[in-house]
Amino acid sequence: MIYRIALIPGDGIGREVIPEGVRVLEALGRHFGFSVALHEYPWSCTYYLEHGEMLPESGFAELRAYDAILLGAVGDPRLVPDHISLRGLLVPLRQRFDLYVNLRPARPLAGLPTPLKGDPAFDIVVVRENSEGEYAGAGGRLRAGTPDEVALQTTICTRRGVERIVRYAFDLARSRHRRLASVTKSNAMQYAFVMWDEVVEIVAADYPDVAVQRYHADAMAAMLVRDPARFDVVVASNLFGDILTDLVGALQGSLGIPASANLNPERRFPSLFEPVHGSAPDIAGQGIANPIATFWALSMLLDFLGEAAAARALLAAVERVTAAGRIRTPDIGGSADTRTMTDAVIAALHG
Repeated sequence: MIYRIALIPGDGIGREVIPEGVRVLEALGRHFGFSVALHEYPWSCTYYLEHGEMLPESGFAELRAYDAILLGAVGDPRLVPDHISLRGLLVPLRQRFDLYVNLRPARPLAGLPTPLKGDPAFDIVVVRENSEGEYAGAGGRLRAGTPDEVALQTTICTRRGVERIVRYAFDLARSRHRRLASVTKSNAMQYAFVMWDEVVEIVAADYPDVAVQRYHADAMAAMLVRDPARFDVVVASNLFGDILTDLVGALQGSLGIPASANLNPERRFPSLFEPVHGSAPDIAGQGIANPIATFWALSMLLDFLGEAAAARALLAAVERVTAAGRIRTPDIGGSADTRTMTDAVIAALHG
């Protein structure tokens, strides 16, 4: 089997971790009998400075030909404001390709401490609505630069959009431990999130085997820190899901660990997979970025493409390395560089 994968290394450490991911992907292909046809695209803040756009219109048609997209990181606020870089590439891909599921697994890796007392075990998957909500981009500014300036940012929640993400979360919960937490702020936002709560209640009737509990976003943030083990699958809107996934990522011990899948479950468009650590311009060029998040993203990519054995083997190899404790990048208490960590994971694939 040959899989066509588009690479967008992007900015900063994205350009360092994606080549390491390619090395691991090719090693997995040799071991599990599949091939990858890779093509790299230069879309980034550097590209923006040269061309005045993060992603050309022709890029959407080009990317549709691929089985999946692997993104490194986008953004360099020293060169391009974050709202331009994000809304010039990643957000348009999510919206144009209807990547309405953002999936973020979070659990401690073997041998790595967490910031929490006692290093509690937890295994959470956050399902974030990824195509509308608070990031829909509806709004505007009036009388800009004057004392009477007005800025409007409108949350867009459609019943169809809410129902499909909620059903996805229920299906996932049914395949795991049959517990679902739904996160809103319906006490303060009485239209969009009251509708969300109503849709959850309606859909829950089709899943009597799944226990559902509703949380306000602020309470959920507190409970994730106090007792993360109580949660299994969490479903939330675009903004709340974004914030909470960074929180659960931090609970893993480093933002160099968590990964994200941006999915079109119907497979009408290629899905996109990414480490979520960002471009980290403060350490870019030093060769010390943690590639584990990229490897986890690749595991999710392979699983989505049907290479479940390779996906499991990759995460198992990562955990053999972290459990041994000899090779760690600086963010997880070691001194190894990015390439050395990759070499260890590739060696562990055959261990």
